[in-house]
Amino acid sequence: MLVQIGKCRLQLVQGDITQQQVDAVVNAANAQLAGGGGVDGAIHRAGGPDIMRDTDARYPDGCFPGEAVASVAGLLPAAHLIHTVGPVWRGGRDGEPAALASCYRKSLQLTVDLGCKSVAFPAISTGVYGYPLDLAANVALKSVIDFLKWHKQPDDVRFILFGEGAFGAFARSLEIQVA
Repeated sequence: MLVQIGKCRLQLVQGDITQQQVDAVVNAANAQLAGGGGVDGAIHRAGGPDIMRDTDARYPDGCFPGEAVASVAGLLPAAHLIHTVGPVWRGGRDGEPAALASCYRKSLQLTVDLGCKSVAFPAISTGVYGYPLDLAANVALKSVIDFLKWHKQPDDVRFILFGEGAFGAFARSLEIQVA
């Protein structure tokens, strides 16, 4: 599914984020930037040990929820890897929507600051962090669409969604938001 936001393209793809040939890949990281399960584990396995060496050296204190930091991409087919720490779902009354929106905004700002024209995002916080897919899709897409309207870059933003459930939730949300 593809939509134009001004001159920018926003695309939903069902697939594997580690295979995306883009300037930057966003990793749904944990606060220690230590690799883990889900998207984070897949990115670290595909990207190799250079990622961990770089994050250990540059960010010994890790990364706080809602923030984003950049590292080498290792063996991934991308120039940069952006790590962002999403919120753990606690019912939505503990600032989760604001923290999730911040993940997307700060990752996009890093993408622009690094001179990247294309970026691939996962569905941040929807795995073990338990953020409900429909709610996460609404926050993610609104944050990205608002950023693209305001900043008019990067040129290509892709959401790489694992499985039909995630793709369906994001597709429903995108249809409503661009209607």
